[in-house]
Amino acid sequence: MFRRAASERPVTFNSVQRGWQGHPAYVPLRVRGHLSSYVRQPSPPGFGPGMDEGFFVTEAQHDQGRLILSAEHVRRALVRISHEILEQNDAQVAVIGLQSRGVDLGRRIAALIGDIEGTEIEFGTLDPRLYRDDMGGAVDKPVLPSDIPFNVDGRPIILVDDVLYTGRTIRAAIDALLDFGRPSSIQLAVLVDRGHRELPIRADYVGKNVPTSRVEGVRVLLTEVDGADGVEIVRQEEAPTTSLNSGGGMI
Repeated sequence: MFRRAASERPVTFNSVQRGWQGHPAYVPLRVRGHLSSYVRQPSPPGFGPGMDEGFFVTEAQHDQGRLILSAEHVRRALVRISHEILEQNDAQVAVIGLQSRGVDLGRRIAALIGDIEGTEIEFGTLDPRLYRDDMGGAVDKPVLPSDIPFNVDGRPIILVDDVLYTGRTIRAAIDALLDFGRPSSIQLAVLVDRGHRELPIRADYVGKNVPTSRVEGVRVLLTEVDGADGVEIVRQEEAPTTSLNSGGGMI
């Protein structure tokens, strides 16, 4: 055993805060009476105090009530994404929502960008299911007609979907979009990125990164469809097929 000389200064040990608690922007968060945590991320230009969005979803939130994004969080995420789109694009963009819930989210983003810029943003809809490479179980509802009432050639296009999962829906959407023309760029905005990618596809704008397991699903609730906004984590067997979104309403 080592002995410390009397002349030596006492050795002190500082406890190390592990995980996200060690982050300099760590802020405690009380979730339904249980103390959890999140990490604040920088706000986009023009945002004031209290408008920070993007807290890391903790395991406690998965276990407590399953709600991971409230209506206010959804609103803030869409506002932030709209600002980020404008910051990254000099030319005027057009927005295309993917059926089904990506359409409602896309309309909101197009309206937000239009309000910021003081101009109307062109908007279209796209159902890419017939372009998927895993058709088994993908077409559980009638395929809806795509409606893109503008020329996509030579302009930046923002694809909008609710959940990014394996990436197969987005690959199909890109193939479908290229049948309409050749955009100068195709960018992707999603409300939730749940991981588990099977293709090299990445979202340019993300409302929330949510770690999930394969046995979990992400349910996106929208006022236009469900009467209220929110995002929930559910186990697959607990979610009705019609309301479980694993990415564009399909896996």
